[in-house]
Amino acid sequence: MAIPIIVILGILSSLFEGLGISLFIPLLQSVVQTSSSVTDSNFFVDFLNRIFIHVSTNNRFIIITLCILGSIIFKNCLVYGNSILFAWLNARIGHRLRSGIFQQFLTLSYSFLEKNESSKLMNTLASETWRTGQALSTLIGIIITNCTVAIYTIILLLISWQLTLLVSVLIILVSLGIRLVTRQVKHLGEQAVEANSALAKRMWEGYSGMKVIRAFGREAYEQELFDAASNKVVNTFFKLDIVSGIVQPISEILSAVILMLILVIALLIDRNALPNLLTFIFILYRLQPRVQQLDSSRVSLLALSSSVDEVMSLLESFDKPYIHSGTIPFKSLEQGIYFESVEFRYNPQDKLAIQDISICIPRGKTTAIVGPSGAGKSTIIGLICRFYDTSSGEIYIDNFPIRELNLTDWRNQIAIVSQDIYMFSTTVLENIAYGRLDATKKEIIAAAKLANAHEFISQLPQGYDTKVGDRGIRLSGGQRQRIALARAIVRNPEILILDEATNALDSIAEHLIQDALNTLSQDRTVIVIAHRLSTIEQADQIVVLDEGRVMEQGNLQQLLKINGLFAQLYHLQYRNASN
Repeated sequence: MAIPIIVILGILSSLFEGLGISLFIPLLQSVVQTSSSVTDSNFFVDFLNRIFIHVSTNNRFIIITLCILGSIIFKNCLVYGNSILFAWLNARIGHRLRSGIFQQFLTLSYSFLEKNESSKLMNTLASETWRTGQALSTLIGIIITNCTVAIYTIILLLISWQLTLLVSVLIILVSLGIRLVTRQVKHLGEQAVEANSALAKRMWEGYSGMKVIRAFGREAYEQELFDAASNKVVNTFFKLDIVSGIVQPISEILSAVILMLILVIALLIDRNALPNLLTFIFILYRLQPRVQQLDSSRVSLLALSSSVDEVMSLLESFDKPYIHSGTIPFKSLEQGIYFESVEFRYNPQDKLAIQDISICIPRGKTTAIVGPSGAGKSTIIGLICRFYDTSSGEIYIDNFPIRELNLTDWRNQIAIVSQDIYMFSTTVLENIAYGRLDATKKEIIAAAKLANAHEFISQLPQGYDTKVGDRGIRLSGGQRQRIALARAIVRNPEILILDEATNALDSIAEHLIQDALNTLSQDRTVIVIAHRLSTIEQADQIVVLDEGRVMEQGNLQQLLKINGLFAQLYHLQYRNASN
């Protein structure tokens, strides 16, 4: 609705500007003529004169001047209102584009996010959405400017259609010349998007990998890479500015030549038509920047088209994998989680990550999933959390396929504690409360105590109100782990997933967390992934994976008796530990 209003206001402002300029004809004629009844062979000029035919000659100049002033005031009021509405629309467009892309991130299958570069996605979200909003604003501006040019052209035709045709031919030739000069803009725009993405990648990787960079003494190497990417952006946008900036000087110089040529020709033909001629030239002078603006806007739109393509491509839904919520409400797990001939591959061209998986994870029991790296352990967790959907086979929650369950209901019953803990750059309190947003401070402190985290939190500078920094950089690994555990405890989940939760901790931290985990695991369905097999000795069942297949299944004693893959891994770890 806003766009039609903006266009209408733009047209009205152009009409009032055209009217104000047209009134210069009777104004100038009132200066050079004394007759109270002025007629002209041109019906438009005659119409303008007849508007003031009943105004006395002595007052005509003042009245016409006031009418011109009123037109200017009203026109500028419309322009101001239009600019406010335009700014509001531009802000809303930017917001909706950013919000739409972020919603894509939240709803797309995790496989899409994994196979696309994070830096490129972030660049599209942060920079290309802004440029896309700018492109839409430019397009609306082109529509309004076209309407303004049409109004001015009609007035020029009414004053002198012969001169107007001559001017139109000359302006078209100028515009074609400018198009020839600026035809490489679209290609430069594509290069600008690529350069921006490359720079965003360098920024993202450089900042995220700062410890590795310093540990290996690669500061100079990274600075060189960053400078090269930054210079690429500078050079590309400089070329774009060179091509875009040439529009105004060429257009203005050629337009000035056209104006002078018309003035000379018209004066040589008829000196008495000076009022009409001066008004014609004045309108043409006002028209020239609009035509120039059209050329500049067209060039800008071409330069921004690659950004629009990038954003629209990310917003498209038909070519992307989504995790769609089912409609069946989920309240609690009654029997268990069942994998029936499940297979999954991350990309169509990749080999299967897991194949022919048929296992049961019973309710209220602890199930451990073990195996070498790359065996498919994390894939199974991803499928249970519905970060992905199976390529074939089905996962049942009790008697319902997992796809048919309400996704929010299902995930509300799950809490994950993993080795790779993500901390938001906010307070300790808010990080723990992320497990359950309506948790009271009393419940949060109770969860922290249960996770053996309350003591160290109390010693922080602001206690629970201490900001943890980017990704929890101000905390140790063990502290982050205990906060993550408190986050899971305050959630009070029915299904607890421990993804190598104590693998990278020292003995003291592991002992503290293991005690808390043992307390939290009571009367819950627990799924444990562990490389350290000593942590899963009490599991009710152990599933052994290798190369995406279930190789063995049973409790600790049963698997040791089989003397298969699990027994080899188990004895190898104990031998290494004793050594």
